[in-house]
Amino acid sequence: MTERLYYQNSFLYNFTASVESVRELADGRRALVLDRTAFYATSGGQPFDTGWVEFVSVETDEPVGLPKLRISEVIEDESTGDILHIVENSPEKLAAQLLLPLRVRGFIDVERRQDHMQQHSGQHVLSAAFLKLFDAPTLSFHLGEEICAIDLDLASLNGAQMEQAERCANQFVWDDRQVLMHEVTPEQARKIGVRKIPEAERETLRLIEIRGVDVCACGGTHVKTTGQIGNIQLRKAERVRQGVRVEFVCGARALQIARKDFQVLTETAALYSAPLWEVPAQSAKLIDSGKAAQKLQQKLLAEVAALTAQQTLARTPSEHGRKIVAEYCADRDLDFVKLYAQKLIAAEANVIALLGAGQGTPALVFAQSIGASFDAGAELKALVSSAGGRGGGTRELAQGGVPSAELIPELIARAAQRARELAAAGTPAP
Repeated sequence: MTERLYYQNSFLYNFTASVESVRELADGRRALVLDRTAFYATSGGQPFDTGWVEFVSVETDEPVGLPKLRISEVIEDESTGDILHIVENSPEKLAAQLLLPLRVRGFIDVERRQDHMQQHSGQHVLSAAFLKLFDAPTLSFHLGEEICAIDLDLASLNGAQMEQAERCANQFVWDDRQVLMHEVTPEQARKIGVRKIPEAERETLRLIEIRGVDVCACGGTHVKTTGQIGNIQLRKAERVRQGVRVEFVCGARALQIARKDFQVLTETAALYSAPLWEVPAQSAKLIDSGKAAQKLQQKLLAEVAALTAQQTLARTPSEHGRKIVAEYCADRDLDFVKLYAQKLIAAEANVIALLGAGQGTPALVFAQSIGASFDAGAELKALVSSAGGRGGGTRELAQGGVPSAELIPELIARAAQRARELAAAGTPAP
């Protein structure tokens, strides 16, 4: 079992160790198994550390001139307790140098480690705040690349409660309370009143104590005092199956995301020529204006469609008591063509509309007045399917897409011929 140096010191960023084995993984990658490590392996919602190792002399711990190896991932072999340090370099390049006995010096990516310490320690503080304020225990924790999240055993969470929890958590941060590590037996942990004890049986547990705030079992990396967390910023809350999920960021992440938010707001305010605090009102005004313009556009479009339908019907002769309008609207989209079809069949009885839209997605729209003999849905579905498209609808109105606008004139012509044949045959209306 690999000795975990980060259990005792999360601020240990370099170390020396002996290579116990070089393991070939099933996916073709290679991993170093060390007798001890400061590299954190993925567990408890916290991702792995990354960094480098360089080969050093077994006798003097001085570099021996071999290329450094990039550690791209760190995982735990739960069956043995070994930590696997997956090297990024290709197996071919490593074949000559990975021969035991070997000794290495490891270097942790400091910025990544410090970020993880801030996020994980911030999670402990935030979880304690929710427990204190709303008796809401944390069910799970996820430390993502950009956003962290905890799932709370809580039915709902409103904005005022979010602000209250954020304020409480940050007060714990500003108090700069000590963060301590203890090793105890499970029985001792129960007597202390640890809020969550791991189900797996262990001789000793590693407890993280935030003085006067929280004590829980945890194997992650943490800051020395809550002041090193920097800041806890709640971003969003949403209902999930097991409760409420709260997204948050801490420390440097909180600073970066606050800066990004400020830049976006500043640029948006400049577009409105308004102060930052007026952006919501200006945005709402713009949205309302857009909705009003859209309604006016729809009204005008409906008027154009109705007028066009009247003009079309006026010049369309009746065939066997029915008017068949077959038209390819090359410069119109599906929305207008569908509206046009509806106006045609509403204006007069016994009208069959066979229309095509050339703008946007190439499409067909078939419609018929009540009493006509044309099954719009069945005829359109058969026609567009033969052309490699999809569509359907009711007997009175149907629509469908086709692969190319070039196919539309021919398909309309075929549909018109079919409609004329049905009219000539005197097929009764459905």
